[in-house]
Amino acid sequence: MRILGAVLAGGQSTRFGSDKALATIDGIGLIDHAVSALAAHAGSVVSCGRPWRELDWIPDRPLGGGGPLTGLNAALHLARKSGFDAVLCAPLDVHPLSKALPLLAGARCAVLRTQWTIGLWPTALAPALDRHLASGARSIRSWLHAADAAFVEDAHLALRNINTASDLPGAQRDFSPFLQ
Repeated sequence: MRILGAVLAGGQSTRFGSDKALATIDGIGLIDHAVSALAAHAGSVVSCGRPWRELDWIPDRPLGGGGPLTGLNAALHLARKSGFDAVLCAPLDVHPLSKALPLLAGARCAVLRTQWTIGLWPTALAPALDRHLASGARSIRSWLHAADAAFVEDAHLALRNINTASDLPGAQRDFSPFLQ
């Protein structure tokens, strides 16, 4: 199966107080952790919602701040057009992804039980997600129901969702290495 990795990176980082993609764990930016984890399972990786270094990036679809589903929608359409079978998506603010993504191997259409933005989605769902978003729906919960997604148990991983700087003990906020 050909898989496109998609980093959901279009958020505003409002609660974090600065660009959380630049915060680091073990000296590596959160977005780079996500890219590395996805690359281990995907033929190619794109950034959804923002440009990032040498990665190809795609704007959310539709534009206008619709949340993670608009990033997933853009990735599904790109993947379908490019001959991929599925999209493996993850936000940049969940850690450690490297332990979470293998749980989705072999899934048909599934998300992690505690982290719904981490999922494996067949590209055939692209038109359905277009319709879902066109109806005004932006809730991940409503999309999971509409897509009949399975839930994969992940509670044993104790994944951390990093919404604020205090969610990431020891987070570095020195952005100078990223600005060169």
